[in-house]
Amino acid sequence: MVGAANGGKIPRQVFSVVNGGHDPVLRVGPASSVGSDCGVIEFTREDVESLVNEKIRTKNKFSLKEKCDSMMEYIKRLRICIKWFQELEESLLLEQEKNVKMLESAKNKSNDMELLMNEKEEELNSVIMELRKNYTALQEKLAKEESDKLAAMETLTKEKEARLCAERSQTSIKEELERSQRESSSANQKILSLNDMYKRLQEYNTSLQQYNSKLQTELNQTNEIIKKVENEKVAASETLSNLRGYCTSLQDQLNATRASSNEAIKQKEALESEVGCLRLDLQQVRHERDRHLSKVQDLSNEVIKYKELTGKSSAELNNLTTNLLFSQSLCSSQSDQIKKLQEKLTAAENKLEMSDLSAYEIKSGYEEQKNVNSALQLRLAEAELKVFEGEILRKKLHNTILELKGNIRVFCRVRPLLCDDGGDNETKSVSFPTTTEALGRGIELLQNGKKYPFTFDKVFVPESSQEAVFEEVSQLVQSALDGYKVCIFAYGQTGSGKTHTMMGAPGNEVEKGLIPRSLEQIFESRQTLQNQGWKYEMQVSMLEIYNETIRDLLSTNRNSSSESAKYIIKHDANGNTHVSDLTIVDVRSEREVQFLLNRAAQSRSVGKTQMNEQSSRSHLVFTLRIVGVNESTEQQVQGVLNLIDLAGSERLSKSGSTGDRLTETQSINKSLSSLSKVISALAKKGEHVPFRDSKLTYLLQPCLGGDSKTLMVVNVSPAASSANESLCSLRFAATVNACEIGTPRRQTSVRQVDARLSYG
Repeated sequence: MVGAANGGKIPRQVFSVVNGGHDPVLRVGPASSVGSDCGVIEFTREDVESLVNEKIRTKNKFSLKEKCDSMMEYIKRLRICIKWFQELEESLLLEQEKNVKMLESAKNKSNDMELLMNEKEEELNSVIMELRKNYTALQEKLAKEESDKLAAMETLTKEKEARLCAERSQTSIKEELERSQRESSSANQKILSLNDMYKRLQEYNTSLQQYNSKLQTELNQTNEIIKKVENEKVAASETLSNLRGYCTSLQDQLNATRASSNEAIKQKEALESEVGCLRLDLQQVRHERDRHLSKVQDLSNEVIKYKELTGKSSAELNNLTTNLLFSQSLCSSQSDQIKKLQEKLTAAENKLEMSDLSAYEIKSGYEEQKNVNSALQLRLAEAELKVFEGEILRKKLHNTILELKGNIRVFCRVRPLLCDDGGDNETKSVSFPTTTEALGRGIELLQNGKKYPFTFDKVFVPESSQEAVFEEVSQLVQSALDGYKVCIFAYGQTGSGKTHTMMGAPGNEVEKGLIPRSLEQIFESRQTLQNQGWKYEMQVSMLEIYNETIRDLLSTNRNSSSESAKYIIKHDANGNTHVSDLTIVDVRSEREVQFLLNRAAQSRSVGKTQMNEQSSRSHLVFTLRIVGVNESTEQQVQGVLNLIDLAGSERLSKSGSTGDRLTETQSINKSLSSLSKVISALAKKGEHVPFRDSKLTYLLQPCLGGDSKTLMVVNVSPAASSANESLCSLRFAATVNACEIGTPRRQTSVRQVDARLSYG
């Protein structure tokens, strides 16, 4: 990231992207044509591919200056091409965001329209329900009137039956009286005949004496018969007298009934006159309530008929009159209600017509929005396709740029002054130049009045946030998903902020370090790439190197007596590193990895020194192995992400270490010294590189001398009391920045992925 004029920024260019078919063309020109002789440069897909695949050739291959000029010219063209791609990507992203916003607004508008239609429908339903309730109430009132009418008809029917029954009883009494008279006459005739027989018997008494006994018997029998007849006569006389009394009472009742009937006729005539008046009143509301008025008229006619047929009492007639008046008042009130309901129904029909019109307009607008949404979705799909193609090109350009910049990149981060450093009373030993070439990349260290300038790929000032640091590292982390081996390690003296850079503050989202942020990006990118057909499996291992001994931080059964012989470092022909008997855990989410990180942090060796209250006394190595398979192309990638937090270097005289702390400090300084020797040998391109001098350098051999993409973050304290240690760290970082290692190699294949992960 080489700075340019105007405060380290590239002079403002005017970019215009022309989409000709599927090959975007970029025209690059200066912002102002005054004082510029640059022509218009156009890039097509073929130009970009040819630029990427172009091999730098010089007339004299031994001329370093000519080679450097060609390289600079090539880098300039690549920068212009990258600027073109960035501008194209930004425009596509802006267009995609705009399309997404338009789609969301259209969906929101459609939802609002649907809500409005639902509200209109609910309002109409409520009006219809109210009309139905009123209609039901009217039906109930009508049914009540009909029931009253039926009750009156039943009463009249009972009166008819009672009158018929009285007439029948009167007829039966007359028949009984006539029968009794006939029996009485027959009995008198029998008595007369018996008297005649008695006279004849007396006349022939003398002649019939011989038959005296026989006749005496007959006489006795006759006497008995006469007694029975007399008894029957007495009973008949009593019955006759009773019948005469009952007939007299019935005659009285008949007279009273006739009198009441005459009175009822008179009342009927009066009521008929009143009914005539009522008919005139009923004619006024006949048009409004035809059905109810006809029923009332029928009821009036039936009442007149009932009055003619029976002698209904005046009280009952008054009740009928009252019911009639009540029915009339009810008819008038119901007429008013019907008028009101008709007005409401008219208003509801008007509202329904308006709602139908608005619904039609809403439907037409919805169809238009639906068409717009379809067009936006098509444009969105095209934009996503362009983004996908651009992502492929970005990966290729990104890896090309990283290869040109060198496989080992160095970032420098200066931590803020702390209270332990003396606060404001402590003078700062570092400064940051503001020149065009060194802005954002240069740092100057002041020691004993002398300035030592250094230049790295990126320099972070004390005010830089954890997020700003990760933004520079994120593309390198992304390469692990692309199938590359990536190594990021933090270096610096004790208390310079290495662990804070790598791990961050526990429980603080803003202060998360590189390791949790890298994991977060890995899992988010995995979710995104699943839409493109990729499936990933991941495994995690964590170890520490403490006093030249490997410790498994994820092991559940740690036996210190056998640790030295248990874990053996091996490298295969493909540059993959294996540690025997090391615990490897399958992970499927960021939460699982965070749990493992917390468990490993509790197991890591830390101690207190005069330079740091919580000093890491071991080298922490976090390894994430990634295997990805594209189901559509059956392409397989294998990437490795190594995140390393080295122990801090410190002077024995300054740290004040004794006992176990002294042994730890000596072991740490020895391994870091071996790392320095390895870097020096790589920088000088020596025939022998002492990787086996320590377990740390042997473990990092594929990262330092193989085909891995490596980044070192050197952490520096700004305190003047730490100037000597900071100078050593910066010099070591400058040596690392000058190293050249092998070209990174992407591990891909087209074979079907095995169910198990192949480590590396």
